[in-house]
Amino acid sequence: MNPSVQEQELVDLLEAIEVTEVKDLVVFNDDVNTFEHVIETLIRVCKHTLEQAEQCTLLIHHKGKCTVRTGSYEELNPMREAICEVGIDAKIL
Repeated sequence: MNPSVQEQELVDLLEAIEVTEVKDLVVFNDDVNTFEHVIETLIRVCKHTLEQAEQCTLLIHHKGKCTVRTGSYEELNPMREAICEVGIDAKIL
């Protein structure tokens, strides 16, 4: 095989592979928001099941924080903004 063809195939392959750094969307505990509000927000924004949202909310309450979603920054940032808009503290770490 021609070396330039092999090089081009390698370049094409590398361009086809999307390398993304996996981030965590973390929600933090506070003394303001109710369990119901946090649960409803996680279901609406993060597409959690009721059980997932309840478990995350308990972890937030008892541990002070919980990773509620993982993914790329581009995927998580709209979720972080939506969570913060309703008064819940969230960060991408």
